[in-house]
Amino acid sequence: MSDPLVVAEAVEMTFAGRGIFARGRPVRAVAGVDATVARGEALGVVGESGSGKSTLGRVLLGLLAATGGAVRFDGQALPKPGSAAWRGLRARMGIVFQDPFGSLDARRSVGAQVEDGLIIHGALSPAERREKLADMFRRVGLDPDRIGAYPHEFSGGQRQRLGIARALATGPDFLVADEPVSALDVSIQAQVVRLLADLRRDLGLAMLFISHDLPVVRHLCDRVIVMYLGRVMEEGPVDAVFARPLHPYTRALLSATPMLDPARRLTREILPGEPPSPSDPPSGCVFRTRCRHARPACAEAVPPLREFGGVAHRVACIRAEEIN
Repeated sequence: MSDPLVVAEAVEMTFAGRGIFARGRPVRAVAGVDATVARGEALGVVGESGSGKSTLGRVLLGLLAATGGAVRFDGQALPKPGSAAWRGLRARMGIVFQDPFGSLDARRSVGAQVEDGLIIHGALSPAERREKLADMFRRVGLDPDRIGAYPHEFSGGQRQRLGIARALATGPDFLVADEPVSALDVSIQAQVVRLLADLRRDLGLAMLFISHDLPVVRHLCDRVIVMYLGRVMEEGPVDAVFARPLHPYTRALLSATPMLDPARRLTREILPGEPPSPSDPPSGCVFRTRCRHARPACAEAVPPLREFGGVAHRVACIRAEEIN
């Protein structure tokens, strides 16, 4: 791996329990996650809803302060969210949100919203900002003549392009793309994915790509981590994980995904029930309550990630040798 830009070490993110159903129990959204994103690398994060993917992305950006562990950005500990040091780093980070409709303010022109980061973080003159703004519109495939238009005048795909332009306006080194195509029509999704791939290549971006869409992750990302109930079940190079998934949960996810190559298709595995509540996770392996390979020993201790199969391919399963 090349020089790491973002490093998470044993990151924890626990929220105080709220509501009558939580009964005051804390919710452990991220539980001891290690992750590294190298300069220019795209790391995919996959898993069911509630697995902690989006929370991890926000912790790596410093939008949430981790309740345990540590995050380093470019070799330095990530400052406290909202601090002057953190605001200084924000220009080097960007985020593209899932909802292209809700992420833009309907009362302001799209140009003003893309320009916000340039005003807050930059020292550019108004003329330089206008030039930068026009360049960003062109980069994402939009006409600079529409800088003064409002969000309702754009389609969903165009709004997501605006979200990408806003995230990249300050020239960040690191981009978190949080389900950026899931709200778009299938015909538009491929265009936005190609745009992200081109921008990543042209700008040398490091990217954390959060998605339910495994084929998109395979196309766009170099490595992938598979999360379940706040923990990493498996991680490794995309080609290795997709060709030989080691964890029963990864196999279940991939078996539900259409593959163009019939030879790569896995026998469909239906996961029973729903994921347990993150406020009351199972002991030991958190996946054991839905795993057909589970044994009593799986309840005794949290399985560590360990290399299995080479090429930095790691799995958190005490029965990996038997199953595979």
